[in-house]
Amino acid sequence: MKAFFAVILILALGAGGYFGWGYLKKNSSPAADNTHISTAIAELRDINFAVNAAGEIAPAEQVSVRPEINGLLEMLKVDIGDHVKKDDLLFKLDDSELQQQKASNLTDIEKAKLGVEKAERDYNRAKQLLAEKLISQEAYDDAKTDYDLSKNALERAQKDLAITEEHLTKTEVRAPFDCTVLTRPVSVGQAVSGSGGFNSGTEVLTIADLNSMIINAQVNQADVPRLKVGEPVEITIEAVPGLMSTGMVERISPQATIKNNIKGYPTRIVLKNSDPRVRPGMTANVKIPVASAANVTAVPLSAVFTEKNPDTSELERFVYVQQGEGFEKRNVKVGVADYFYAEIEGGLKPGEVVSLELPKDELEKKGRQLASADTSKGPRIEVKLPLGPMPTLTRTNTATATAADSAKTNSTRSVPVARTPEKPS
Repeated sequence: MKAFFAVILILALGAGGYFGWGYLKKNSSPAADNTHISTAIAELRDINFAVNAAGEIAPAEQVSVRPEINGLLEMLKVDIGDHVKKDDLLFKLDDSELQQQKASNLTDIEKAKLGVEKAERDYNRAKQLLAEKLISQEAYDDAKTDYDLSKNALERAQKDLAITEEHLTKTEVRAPFDCTVLTRPVSVGQAVSGSGGFNSGTEVLTIADLNSMIINAQVNQADVPRLKVGEPVEITIEAVPGLMSTGMVERISPQATIKNNIKGYPTRIVLKNSDPRVRPGMTANVKIPVASAANVTAVPLSAVFTEKNPDTSELERFVYVQQGEGFEKRNVKVGVADYFYAEIEGGLKPGEVVSLELPKDELEKKGRQLASADTSKGPRIEVKLPLGPMPTLTRTNTATATAADSAKTNSTRSVPVARTPEKPS
């Protein structure tokens, strides 16, 4: 029985060793997954590039209604949300004091007229007596002065009456256009100040034309050079699911502003055919088409590489096209691109396979170039900091450093030193 169990144990250990050896061999194989290159096929597709932005809906025309004169609110006929036609009465001030002032002005005018008649008679008599040399020149001048002053008093009284009548016309405030009442911060009986006062007057109402709406959007500075006034816009309203509207870029600010710690340019977009469900303050998502290309050869953006030509100092764009087991570097001309694909105008045909990353031989080539560039700087001293109390100094050459050595950056500090020529023996 013991021999039987011993045989079973030996067979189990043998099987475990065999499968373990196979697993280690597979993982240590040169054809591991880390050598796999991701690829894509150049295909014909439509590319549409658009700038996306978010903004707040606001009325194109919004007015703060304030009285021109001081007074008490006698009548306030509208409230928040009311629709008002042009020239409809919005509110009226108490005009009782102005009516009393008007009556006083009329009395002053009658008094001034009587004064002018008396002064005119005295002046005509003084003129006749002066001709007959019965009064002095001084008496004549006094009569003429009284006549002139009486006429000035009449003119002043008439001007005061005109001002009072003008104020009476300002006690009634009417709508300047078809509008909707947005706010009404005051009530009937409250004293209000005129717009000519120190604080620019009391705001009685805020009105706006909700048939003409705009969107104030903040466009990223990287997208502003692609925009132009008059471009069509696609608009979706977050508060009204399924609603699609159109608009037009009306104005782009020449000055950047910072909003939510992001620099951008305020852009005004006119909302066309506004839906009655759309109200001021709602958030709108704006899509501004910039460029498009239909049925063109395209590859993913990650397949296009950019490099500066050392001879011409110009940026070159290229792809790596699969040729058998390897890849061929090929310059291409890129057209319209969105956030995922780029149009290839020349240098590539539909159906060809391109690499989405640098091929292995290109990586090795660039690694050798970096190593040779580092070697030209001369040897360096590596200061290794072991766990023990006494550090050691070793002299190495960077050209022969291995990948394992470079991975120990957390325990190795390299200090470049000048090469010291050896003394002749």
